[in-house]
Amino acid sequence: MSFLGARGRLEANLVPGAGYEIDLLELSGIDRKNPVKAARAAFQAAAAIPKARRLIKARGADAVVGGGGFVAGPGGVAARRLKLPLVLTEADRHLGLANRLLARRADRVCLAFEIEGLDSENVRITGRPVGRAVLDADRGRARARFGIAPEARCLLVMGGSQGARTINFAAVEALAERPGRDFDVVHVSGSRDHGALQERLDAAPHADRYTLLEYEPDMGDGIAASDLALARSGASVFELAALGRAAVLVPYPYATGDHQTANADWMAEAGAAVIVPDAELDPDRLLAEVTSLLGDADRLAAMSAASKSLARPDAATAVADEVMELIGAER
Repeated sequence: MSFLGARGRLEANLVPGAGYEIDLLELSGIDRKNPVKAARAAFQAAAAIPKARRLIKARGADAVVGGGGFVAGPGGVAARRLKLPLVLTEADRHLGLANRLLARRADRVCLAFEIEGLDSENVRITGRPVGRAVLDADRGRARARFGIAPEARCLLVMGGSQGARTINFAAVEALAERPGRDFDVVHVSGSRDHGALQERLDAAPHADRYTLLEYEPDMGDGIAASDLALARSGASVFELAALGRAAVLVPYPYATGDHQTANADWMAEAGAAVIVPDAELDPDRLLAEVTSLLGDADRLAAMSAASKSLARPDAATAVADEVMELIGAER
């Protein structure tokens, strides 16, 4: 197995770090608010198709799996031109641009959620694959790593790889600069705000039992150690469900197609999450929501059970089975 990625994106470092080979294309995202940048990105994508075709052929691929994002368009078109089986995966409650363009041409479209209006015979509802490090995370080991007592309550704060500025600064102010907190905090800030947050935390009068991390390669330990998560509602909602964690979700308001609100609704409708709009999250609201939930053991247990009921731990196997079935059919 090998990967196709975009130069300068996270996968350029993460994939080799995980021990896999990756080929890189020169691509950028389509800025819908800037016609010049959008046109440039579209030109790059079109120009990348021949190179993607050469790379896929050189790898001797038997099938191509698209995960959305910059590279999925050129990679998917190249797979069709090579007459290779094409499987698309979609982590959100709407199809991203690349998947929308390719869905009718794909052999399979594996969805994390049902999507209204998308019910053709090539669609499968598999759930979103979650990393083995999350599925195998151990609560006792994770708590020992962060110095959290077995009986203590713990809040996980996270906002994606770059972090979420609204969540980041509201959390430090509410939970480290004000008195009264009686639970542990594990806060994964992302790279953008980490330096400023660390400075504030170093000067904060109530920063005991507060662990600030810039980045976690996987969120298994953070989720396992926690009793409640304060988070954005991207694809991480499936990681929370995998370990049965209740959540206060703050959808990113500028996500394409408002998909983070749709993801949050999925958890909230099941009783697993409380939703706080980004514009309404301030230190007062944050403190009130998390303190109320961590102080109500029965409600927290019910939300955790609801979260666990949404889990699809077999999602990766389900997607792999679809790929292998297509490869077998080709042969």
